[in-house]
Amino acid sequence: MYTQLEQRGMHEPPVNVSTLRKMKHDGEPIACVTAYDASYAALVDAAGADLVLVGDSLGMVIQGHDTTVPVTVDDIIYHSRTVARGLRRAFLVADMPFMSYTEPGMALVNAVRLMQEGGAMMVKLEGGDDQVEIVEHLARHDIPVCAHLGLKPQSVHKIGGFKVQGRDPDKAKEMLLSAKRLQDAGADIVLLECVPNEAGKFVTEALDVPVIGIGAGPDVDGQILVLYDILNITKGRTPKFVKNFQAGCDSPYLAVQAYVREVKEGDYPAPEHCFS
Repeated sequence: MYTQLEQRGMHEPPVNVSTLRKMKHDGEPIACVTAYDASYAALVDAAGADLVLVGDSLGMVIQGHDTTVPVTVDDIIYHSRTVARGLRRAFLVADMPFMSYTEPGMALVNAVRLMQEGGAMMVKLEGGDDQVEIVEHLARHDIPVCAHLGLKPQSVHKIGGFKVQGRDPDKAKEMLLSAKRLQDAGADIVLLECVPNEAGKFVTEALDVPVIGIGAGPDVDGQILVLYDILNITKGRTPKFVKNFQAGCDSPYLAVQAYVREVKEGDYPAPEHCFS
């Protein structure tokens, strides 16, 4: 019935939640990129990215803040709406900003806005066991959810900086249990940020849903990087997990293609991009 909508005149249908689950099941790495505007979204889509995230990292990358905390729901809606116009195949996920999902009713209202006004197909929120009720509430209303564990940038002031999480065995076990609870509550994807390789591997093997990593080692189901990091135009110190894919490439398009290819072939991340 919906074939004409799914194909959109393309050789490959648009990526959806079922596509991502099948990729995990088949062992096909998922290549993800964070982007913020229509032009770059079209480039990333054409280069073969499976998933595009409109991250609240825009507060630092686009707006020039020191953290993601100042980003608002309206900011995410604006950028998500522009990114949606540039995508044809890639699956679009939008971040729920700091303090936009403190209770179920608020979370639902803001998630609906991100989807209706921003064109997002899924929302992402940070937190562990404290977010299980929120995830359950959103899932009950058919809102696709990506849970975010490990380093949580919205909590940077609480944890005292951008630090690797899960090195302590007890903390790693706690993260694994939280990931399972979030999956059982209805999360469709789990994103792990800045965790040791071993933690990324354990969580990925324990879950049925795809696990996307950023600084989470090579054994997760997919990788994500900020586009500006891929293109080496981020100011200041770059995290260990970042690789400059622009080096040796004549265009941003070729750089993103190189990133997608290395993710698909298992060449990125290399040991020098990982945490032990």
